[in-house]
Amino acid sequence: MDGTADRIEFETMLLARHIARPRRGDGNLESSAYLLLSRISIEGPMSVGELSEAFDLDTSTISRQTTAMMKAGLVQRIPDPDGGMARKFRVTDEGRNRLELQRAGHVRGLGAIIADWDPADSAAFAALLERFNNDIERRTGHPWPRPADVPGGHA
Repeated sequence: MDGTADRIEFETMLLARHIARPRRGDGNLESSAYLLLSRISIEGPMSVGELSEAFDLDTSTISRQTTAMMKAGLVQRIPDPDGGMARKFRVTDEGRNRLELQRAGHVRGLGAIIADWDPADSAAFAALLERFNNDIERRTGHPWPRPADVPGGHA
């Protein structure tokens, strides 16, 4: 093996660290809340079971995270809009505002980093990241929906 997978592992670990670090004024969400809010925002109300399946996590883990998010006013439990028995979580206005604030901070920060890059390099990097994530999702069987407002998105 040529060490490429080692380099990718190390660089994605650093990328996750850089991206997940909250910055003042950017919503200051825990990384789990940011991910859960992002998913619910894209898909609409979701139950504990649906979130557990989507994230491939135990329902007890999702329950702890959503309970903390409810206490923080980021989500609320509602009856299933489709008439099912399970209660679902919907993002509150506060949750949406904080998610949008944090996402905007991430986009600004990333934009500043790639500001001096050749536009073709930026586009190639984005395309390769999307391909990488799509391949992971295909392999694990846990696709992540892309929002329609993101280039390459289809939600």
